[in-house]
Amino acid sequence: MPRESHARLVARTAEIIRGLAAAYPDAHCELNFSNPLELLIATILSAQCTDKQVNLVTAALFQKYRTAADYANADVAQLEKDVQRIGLFRNKAKNIKACCQTLVERHGGVVPRTMFELVNLAGVGRKTANVVLGNAYHTNAGIVVDTHVARLAARLGLSRAKGAEKIEEALVKLVPIDQWANFSHWLIWHGRRRCGARKPDCSHCEISHLCPSAGNV
Repeated sequence: MPRESHARLVARTAEIIRGLAAAYPDAHCELNFSNPLELLIATILSAQCTDKQVNLVTAALFQKYRTAADYANADVAQLEKDVQRIGLFRNKAKNIKACCQTLVERHGGVVPRTMFELVNLAGVGRKTANVVLGNAYHTNAGIVVDTHVARLAARLGLSRAKGAEKIEEALVKLVPIDQWANFSHWLIWHGRRRCGARKPDCSHCEISHLCPSAGNV
């Protein structure tokens, strides 16, 4: 099968976007948060963990720790106990404390609004920074690439790249910038509800006619 031209790939991506937008008009970040700091903490905790489990832990965590200074001044052993239901909790507790110490010392306790400043915080990479910028600040600085986005990008033939940053580089060339944040939500919702890792539900898939993995492109 000949390699798809970039122009055709852009056009097919636009059709995929229309299909996913129609299927999931209410798609949004499923981490619970009420401010940028809460989203930052929740996203750090979400690495290799489900949003559902994170939300169970942060329900109490956000009542106890309300500012960056609260986390910065916390005893790390106590913070570990507060998040111990989360995978890799010791390392995440250490990163949260260090991250918030930097927020207090360099940013007045406020979560910064730029990619450069965010990725210089402990425990924060591009994925976390994109989540915060896109959902707390409504800034399209990039596309969140989690396991669902990476899987669907490959299945849909949108990227042959390996690694989150390479996949993101491919996707930003295909998706209009004003849809970057929503595109991640649509793929994540589709990955959770239809296109599972082990058993994709191709027979009921809203965009199967646009998917090479379903044999229709």
